[in-house]
Amino acid sequence: MSSWKKASKSNQKVHRERHQPEARKHLGLLEKKKDYKKRANNEHYKERTLKLLHKRALNKNPDEFYHHMINSKLDEGVHHEKEQEPDEHSKVQKALMETQDTQYVTMKRTMETKKIQRLQSQLHMIDFANTVTNAHTFFEENKEGEVVALDLSKMELAQRLETHPSLLERKTNRPRIQDLDKMKLPELTPQEIRKANALKKQAYQELTKRIEREKELAVAQQKLQLKRVLKQPRLLKPKKVRKGTKDAPPVYCFRYERKK
Repeated sequence: MSSWKKASKSNQKVHRERHQPEARKHLGLLEKKKDYKKRANNEHYKERTLKLLHKRALNKNPDEFYHHMINSKLDEGVHHEKEQEPDEHSKVQKALMETQDTQYVTMKRTMETKKIQRLQSQLHMIDFANTVTNAHTFFEENKEGEVVALDLSKMELAQRLETHPSLLERKTNRPRIQDLDKMKLPELTPQEIRKANALKKQAYQELTKRIEREKELAVAQQKLQLKRVLKQPRLLKPKKVRKGTKDAPPVYCFRYERKK
């Protein structure tokens, strides 16, 4: 029966919506009834809201107190909410504290610590030592017996240290000239040097991220342990000394309880 109804509708006339007249084409598309209904409902909703607010304003008690009076202020006719205190938990700490327990966080922190130690043993952090500029100062007694600092040029300084002038900025691995003559260094292409520097930079970036991750896990672990301690039944409630932050757990002062 349903298929017969569908077949009968196939031959009926297709009703099309009327278009905007040519004289009113500059006004855009012609508004249909469904568009008018949406606009009318929205207008009636606004009218009802304004009427309700007007009624509440007339019935308001001038002596009434509510907390939003002190949590906001009016500045040049504009309401400004009071600034909220910063959250003591970061996003990573919240996710860990909501989903995992102390044992899992401890295990992950131990894994991160071992990976950090492995990376530090490979990198040795030599490049960071060379970032600090050296200040080589030589002292000498003058004819009057006074100790005076010598003002040496780069070449004279290199001769005193028995090394090449380009190696003066180094704090580590600064061979002498006689050792340089004996050393047979492999000749690297510029492409190989760039590749080695990129790998070294990538390793340092990974180390930095892992150190930050380990700090996050350490704070989350301390917060979880403190939360577990606070759940234990006590006669005297501990006093909160300092609020927790993203970088440090809260500090509580536990009063002494005599044990029977």
